[in-house]
Amino acid sequence: MKRWTGPIAATVVALALWQGIVWIADTPHFILPGPFRVAQALVREAALIGENTLVTLVEILLGLVLGAGLGVATAIHLSLSPTARTFILPVLVFSQAIPVFALAPVLTLWFGYGLAPKIVMAVLIVYFPVASAFYDGLSGTPRGLIDLARVMGASRGRIMTRVQIPAALPSLATGLRLAAVYAPIGAVIGEWVGASKGLGYLMLYANGRSKIDLMFAALFVLAIMTVLLRATIDLVCTKLLSRWTGETGRPNGF
Repeated sequence: MKRWTGPIAATVVALALWQGIVWIADTPHFILPGPFRVAQALVREAALIGENTLVTLVEILLGLVLGAGLGVATAIHLSLSPTARTFILPVLVFSQAIPVFALAPVLTLWFGYGLAPKIVMAVLIVYFPVASAFYDGLSGTPRGLIDLARVMGASRGRIMTRVQIPAALPSLATGLRLAAVYAPIGAVIGEWVGASKGLGYLMLYANGRSKIDLMFAALFVLAIMTVLLRATIDLVCTKLLSRWTGETGRPNGF
């Protein structure tokens, strides 16, 4: 319970400041609605928001799973293959010079207005942090452990599965925590470019019709969903790492 006291208190203070600014500045509700008005819109349009939330959630989860899986596979391949490090790693780094957001119109042109371009956007934005963090973890495995495994006659694949991957799990957990925050960004950017469902689409729809309270309500739901996804990933990673390392802080396989 204590771990939630700080975030809850910060949320209450932020809402109070928000409402205070609205009262003091007397801002029109079509420019900055207060939290009470946003809460009313959230209740009034619960069905509409819920329907679009489900679409965005599916895009986020699929993008997160596919992007993380591709990132893990790439990191392992880079660690195992000098050729891959020579040719693929520079391309991977160079790809980050291209703003992912700029690819959204192209993806919409290629894949249409359905779920596919949003999922691809989420995959692209998740892929690099997972691949980069996990590869750094694999590369940072203590040399002594690898040498010991080789002396004991372990094959390259066995060293990877029994030594390097367990040692790199904390780095992978860091990449997954980042991915949980980035995945919603990719999905919503894709919806902004072209969609007929989703929270990003709902925000544009509400903004175009001056329903700013509805737009803020959709934004609030997106923020809560992102926080919950991040907390879930963090909890799962913490539990798995605790079970794997045990009380010694080292993989149980050692």
